[in-house]
Amino acid sequence: MAKPTYVANVTVFDGIKVRKRQGVLFGAEGIQWVGAHPRAPKDARDARVVDGDGKTLLPGLIDVHVHLQFDGEADFEKEARDLTTPGFAALKAMVNAKRNLDAGVTTVRDLGGMGGASIDVARAVAAGIVPGPRILAAGRALTVTGGHGHSIAFSREVDGPDAVRAAVREEIRAGATAIKLIATGGVLTPGIPATFSAFTAEELEAGVREAHERNLSVAAHAIGANGVRAAVLAGVDSIEHCNQLTASTAREMVARGTFRSPTICAVRGILDHADRVAAYAVEKARAIEDDSRKALRTAVRTGVRPVCGTDAGTPFNTHGSAPQEIVHMAEWGMPPLDALRAATANGAELLRLAHVGTVEPGKQADLVLVDGDPVEDPRSLLARKRVWRAGRPV
Repeated sequence: MAKPTYVANVTVFDGIKVRKRQGVLFGAEGIQWVGAHPRAPKDARDARVVDGDGKTLLPGLIDVHVHLQFDGEADFEKEARDLTTPGFAALKAMVNAKRNLDAGVTTVRDLGGMGGASIDVARAVAAGIVPGPRILAAGRALTVTGGHGHSIAFSREVDGPDAVRAAVREEIRAGATAIKLIATGGVLTPGIPATFSAFTAEELEAGVREAHERNLSVAAHAIGANGVRAAVLAGVDSIEHCNQLTASTAREMVARGTFRSPTICAVRGILDHADRVAAYAVEKARAIEDDSRKALRTAVRTGVRPVCGTDAGTPFNTHGSAPQEIVHMAEWGMPPLDALRAATANGAELLRLAHVGTVEPGKQADLVLVDGDPVEDPRSLLARKRVWRAGRPV
């Protein structure tokens, strides 16, 4: 049996709060002990000791919005057209899964791609065949006829409550462990406004009800204010992007426990490379940038709980960017401690994963060790780090 690991004299962000001069003992069977370093148990003497002085140990990061089959190329539509077979898509997803893991992202939710490719990669990771983070995969996203993503191997078109209900069932039958509903237009689909409302209230409610019957999380892609509110009222678990957020809808999200995933990396990836991204996408991203900043401030002020979603795979938004998303959230006005909670404990709660997201005895040892203190300086997460997945070093 492999020796356990003991991280000594370290600052611990446990997913909720920060404690100094701690020790954490863990192994493949999970986290065994957490407490004041001077009171370390005898078992720590026989463990592999890692010096944590000047470092912070935190839970493995959770990115609730990625697209593993996409690499972040400038032309998103062309990259989608190049996904000609599920096998090729799965190979790309496998590589991008490892990129997330290397960056300290130990859990991801894949929200749309070709067929069951990401589902198969999730199964391969779970079986120990390939390295990667824990993957919850939605299979294909659901969109209305002619809606966002309709023209690429990313989503399936469905209309009417019965069709939505059947599509959710079919994705679950194919192995989906999450569901995505596209409630508005999108930035990366040409020819349609980003903010128009797509599904009706009845369609959204049918999809949510069916997924919740199987205890799966439901993500709603929603940019425009009306679509955001409709998705919240339908009972989705998280609003992805949520660029236009009114105070009344924010209060509704607080009352219902709806999480908000701002995906700032997606907006910045397009606008920071405007000379290389399609003009229609740049125009739409610019139109919602101010709304996005305002929405984050509204969410923080109202108390909407955030999660960390990068939308990795969109233009110039590479995999493993969850640390950068945390930095962006702090730069845009979120307290750094809340941004860290978004990427750890909150993400685990959203995804219904009771065994990860915090550093406490009995939890799985998904852990990240960084130099410095990310509460004081979130950019410390961007530097080199040590990562453990289920107690084993990455």
